[in-house]
Amino acid sequence: MPTSWSCSRACRGFDTRRALRGATQPAVPYAEGMPTAAELVTSLARPILDFPKPGIRFLDITPVLADGPALAAVAAALVEPFAGQFDVVAGTEARGFAFAAAAAMHAGTGLLLIRKAGKLPGDCISESYALEYGEATLEVHTGQLAPGTRVLLVDDVLATGGTLGASARLIERAGWVVAGISVVLEIEFLKGRAALGRDVSTITVE
Repeated sequence: MPTSWSCSRACRGFDTRRALRGATQPAVPYAEGMPTAAELVTSLARPILDFPKPGIRFLDITPVLADGPALAAVAAALVEPFAGQFDVVAGTEARGFAFAAAAAMHAGTGLLLIRKAGKLPGDCISESYALEYGEATLEVHTGQLAPGTRVLLVDDVLATGGTLGASARLIERAGWVVAGISVVLEIEFLKGRAALGRDVSTITVE
């Protein structure tokens, strides 16, 4: 698909309100002949070389967030594989927040925030993990959901699986259940899916 392709123009006729009604009323995220969520992500995402450090190729998908029809289509695609199987959507800081919030709105559920260390007040639990270019720690508030609550974990990118793995462990340590993991983009050669060993759905693969 040409890099000059414009989602906003190509998605005329896209029914955003319908796409955001919720998983209990399956939406049609695109009409016949309109681009799929995967095509929208592929068209709008842009590769950035040597970020956040030399030698790393970073795929920026923030343009997807900036395009309303694309974001609505992505939200629908994130929750559809797990419709009826979860009670709340969780997002990991930072871009995961945005996609998880859109997915939660589409599904009509609440939103659980998994944050970087030191950002949450009150009682929380933490989980440290290795990134492909460093280390990090995530935290979540305990006691804010009932035991056994089914959580759909959403993030922007699945790379090595470190961030999503730590997030899943936090959810389970808090007494909840990981209903599934849904991401916008999977970087396949990094084999994060195998490292997670969980039910993972991705919109597009690079």
